[in-house]
Amino acid sequence: MSGSPLYFLTITELAGSIREKQVSPVAVTEAMLSRIEALDGRYNSYATVMADHAMESAQRAENEIAAGRYLGPLHGVPVAVKDLCFTRGVPTMGGTPVLSGHIPDFDATVISKLASAGAVLLGKLNLTEGAMAGYHPDFPIPVNPWGPDLWTGVSSSGSGVATAAGLCFGSLGSDTGGSIRFPAASCGIVGIKPTWGLVSRYGVLALAKSMDHVGPMTRSAADAGIMLQAIAGHDANDPTSLPGPAPDMLSGLEESVRGVRIGLDRRYVEENVDGGLSAAVLAGIGVMEGLGAEIVQVNLPETREYTKAWNLLCSAEAADAHRATYPSRREEYGPWFRGWLDKGSEVTGADYARANNVRAECNGSLRRVFENIDVLACPSTMAPPGRVTREQLRAPMGGDDDLKWGRFTVPFNFNGAPTISLPCGQNSEGLPLSIQFVGKHLSEPLLIRMGHAYEQETDWHNMRPPV
Repeated sequence: MSGSPLYFLTITELAGSIREKQVSPVAVTEAMLSRIEALDGRYNSYATVMADHAMESAQRAENEIAAGRYLGPLHGVPVAVKDLCFTRGVPTMGGTPVLSGHIPDFDATVISKLASAGAVLLGKLNLTEGAMAGYHPDFPIPVNPWGPDLWTGVSSSGSGVATAAGLCFGSLGSDTGGSIRFPAASCGIVGIKPTWGLVSRYGVLALAKSMDHVGPMTRSAADAGIMLQAIAGHDANDPTSLPGPAPDMLSGLEESVRGVRIGLDRRYVEENVDGGLSAAVLAGIGVMEGLGAEIVQVNLPETREYTKAWNLLCSAEAADAHRATYPSRREEYGPWFRGWLDKGSEVTGADYARANNVRAECNGSLRRVFENIDVLACPSTMAPPGRVTREQLRAPMGGDDDLKWGRFTVPFNFNGAPTISLPCGQNSEGLPLSIQFVGKHLSEPLLIRMGHAYEQETDWHNMRPPV
């Protein structure tokens, strides 16, 4: 194993040691549960710790490996999932007390697939209420390990915190408008938003079904590929899942990126973006150019109207997703999400149709942007993680005055394109910065290869918060 502490090993490093029987899944799981018990009272990343289940899974994995039935790089590796994923016999609450008694009698497909890969499930991770932007007053708020007053990035915040703080080796998050990419950027880790439909959403609590994506959050690009390989593929229980087998996510991992065409719109990268962040992103693109990638100048469309349309589509679909409990139990929701559902309930069919037409226009513009490139490079967010109070995170929903936040995320929820977010630097305060590569549909192997190549030339993926 590398010189990193056990809890900061990558999945790739840990898997090699488990495969060679240099380390025991039982011992690793015991160590991780002890670490969670010791530290998570400070970080609030877990909604539910599944200690008994984890130890049973670890013992089973250890027995299987001893008997020569090694299942692959997740076998015996402790991971965790966002508390949107149905887990049989375990509360799945989605950050809202309306679902505090919700104990599914079946596993989501992603949970079943992780189990089939031999992963050890440590527990369920905290999130914003309903996977939107605000936390319910009765639920704990995950704390960014880079600083207790820093934004953790909605809504897969528990996933970002647990992965960054070494409280799991990888996690699952979900992304409807940026909720894998924002916490990955804020917590200094890797996140992949897969092609829409590549990962089944069966048994995953919805925010906006037409834009929801489930994907991995890890400490390296290869690790993200390992987790994505395990959960991807067609699922008969999800009619929106893509037919056919999933790509080999680690195919060509060590191959050169020479000749890969990277689209760059400097205005898109620099306008209204923190200067240190945009400089780090441009430096990251320079690293890829130094490896032989070709930089192609492109022009991105203005995104403000797209974010306005996203707000309307997402709130309307959220009201539909919560129709069993909204408006009948409206007062049990927290102030932020209650306001979001109220907003969605007022959307008319004509409103939705107009917003959906804007979405179609956005997708058409992006198809033209991608005509002569393989990937687009841009930031994951507009700024490093900012300072925010607990009160602000639980406050009622604000207005639509600032519609810039989704410029690097929303368009790719609209068109379902895959993205990878990677650490690309630190600002003057030592806070993480993040670059995003956006690919064409089902180009995840290329994105993972690019991420891996970038990591071989830089050391940003090895930065760890002061935990």
